[in-house]
Amino acid sequence: MRTRTETDSLGDFAVPADALYGIHTARALVNFPLAGRPSAPALVRGMALVKLACAQTNTALGFLPQDVGAAIADACRELAEGMSDLLGAVVVDALQGGAGTSLNMNVNEVIANRAEERLGGRRGDYAKVHPLHHVNLHQSTNDVFPTALKIAATDSLRRLEKAIAALQTTFQARERDFAHIVKVGRTQLQDACPMTLGAEFSAWADAFGRDRWRVFKCEERIRVINLGGTAIGTGLTAPREYIFRVTDALREVTKMNLARAENLVDATQNADAFVEVSGILKAHAVNLFKISSDLRLLASGPHAGIGELRLPAVQVGSSVMPGKVNPVICEAVGQAALQVIAQDQAVTLAAQSGQLELNAFLPLVAHALLGNLELLERADTLFRARCIEGLTADVERCADLLEHSHAQVTALVPALGYELAADVAKEAQREERTIREVVLARGLLAPQVLDRLLSADAMTALGYTKLNSKD
Repeated sequence: MRTRTETDSLGDFAVPADALYGIHTARALVNFPLAGRPSAPALVRGMALVKLACAQTNTALGFLPQDVGAAIADACRELAEGMSDLLGAVVVDALQGGAGTSLNMNVNEVIANRAEERLGGRRGDYAKVHPLHHVNLHQSTNDVFPTALKIAATDSLRRLEKAIAALQTTFQARERDFAHIVKVGRTQLQDACPMTLGAEFSAWADAFGRDRWRVFKCEERIRVINLGGTAIGTGLTAPREYIFRVTDALREVTKMNLARAENLVDATQNADAFVEVSGILKAHAVNLFKISSDLRLLASGPHAGIGELRLPAVQVGSSVMPGKVNPVICEAVGQAALQVIAQDQAVTLAAQSGQLELNAFLPLVAHALLGNLELLERADTLFRARCIEGLTADVERCADLLEHSHAQVTALVPALGYELAADVAKEAQREERTIREVVLARGLLAPQVLDRLLSADAMTALGYTKLNSKD
């Protein structure tokens, strides 16, 4: 492989001759073989947008020559748009020492080399555009990286909110479809009292509705940025006029409602906003796991289990048991939820590990947080498209389980009273008869009253109205 030699303060180092990256990236590839994959494309895009805003501001203020500023801006746009040769050159490992310096330098080098080519130079020369002197002008990793992470997270949150909304809408559709189906409601995995299947889906839909709202509001938690604070939030090495203008430029570039932190030192050293967002993602993961597990239970069997629901058959379930079909989508979604919950702990530990004026563990925060956002978006989409949209109810099974369950007697307490209802339940159990059979045989309620008390309307009404046991 042909190489070129670049030099930094540590000495000379070989870089692939045609690489868009440079010496800092080449060293990082040797030093950080950890995650085995580069930083999230969303984070790289966020870095490119930050660099674009900085270049535009420096050019407008006369700190960069017009041709150099324009070449840098064009290279930033190409990287932000995900052009394969540029994005493919951002190769440093997602987990790295230095609070993200290696990623910052990787991006600086890629942009500088592309801009250098635009101005007629060669990769690695940096005669016209230098990674530090031009691309990184008036910046530090310590204000660029967290700002880019907030941009990336905001983009991902917007996509996740749409995925949750679509999932909620699908649950609401099933709520309407199943509004007439009366079934056994269960507490602690035991028969409890009658309800409708529609009501069960309404509860799940509302849970996702809360998740949607929380995720939507998350953008407010991370809109405050520390760009312009440079190394520790004091703005050292950056002109005052640049500091006051660069956030405005970034707001225009991203179309996001970003605001410069009033206390840049605080915004540079503390990462609690990311923990707050991660906790909200964990809450959504908790709902995903619980609801996907509920569906597995209700679809269990189907003949020797509950079997009230029929999940779409999407994959053969066993290599040894012919005809077996497993709830694989629910299982996959549940595993995604567990992964999110686990990675929330990583965000928490990394955020608390900051020391004094900087958090050196922000690459882990970015890796875990952006990974969770992407994973949840995929899980929500999968859950909706491959499970919820195609599931059906076994109406006969629901009715049969309800008819033979003593859960029905709870719905009769307002008409019979607790003691008489309990006596009915005991008789039904002792004689292996249904609640309906016992009530009618003893003449406790007229058939039409019994039907009304056990109807879908009664199961979904908020409380009961005045009863007459004979009509």
